[in-house]
Amino acid sequence: MGIFGRKNDTATPVAPAAVNPELAALTGAYTIDPSHSKLGFTARHAMVTNVKGSFAEFEGKLQLDGSNPAASTASLDISMDSVDTGSADRDGHLASADFFDIEQFPMMTFRSTSAEALGGEDYRITGDLTIKGVTKPVTIDLEFNGSAKDPFGNERVGFEGTATILRSDWGLSWNAALETGGVLISDKIKLNFDISAIKA
Repeated sequence: MGIFGRKNDTATPVAPAAVNPELAALTGAYTIDPSHSKLGFTARHAMVTNVKGSFAEFEGKLQLDGSNPAASTASLDISMDSVDTGSADRDGHLASADFFDIEQFPMMTFRSTSAEALGGEDYRITGDLTIKGVTKPVTIDLEFNGSAKDPFGNERVGFEGTATILRSDWGLSWNAALETGGVLISDKIKLNFDISAIKA
């Protein structure tokens, strides 16, 4: 008997080869757990080092279709005033009109538009990222970290992933020239996702 029930003498339907069997069994609605997840970013500073930051307050939902990843969806809502780079002065500058202008644009959002299995543990999700009132597409490469039932009976799934964007595409173009050449902050920003989600 095939996975879709009735046996077919000519061809037995099977799950796509690229789909992780563990993930294929996890179809359903999930809520991202902020206390066990991290949304971060990395920017090159002064051409010589990296500054890392994260957002402490966010919420999100996943609708997983393990046997047909293309039908999966994701959404994220991130509070921009929760940005933390380890420097109060820098965080204040990021909150200002030079960057996020959080008084006028308090949220950053992501809404997926497509998803695909790349083989093994690897997946890709594309969607609309809105920052400071500007919406642009972004593609996130994800790795499925597995699933487990925690001590409280919650069914969890884990993903980690990255995406690279140019902040100027969202109007975040503030910069300062260095005396030695180059600029203070890179245009290229790496986004980092470490997600734990609980099945509804």
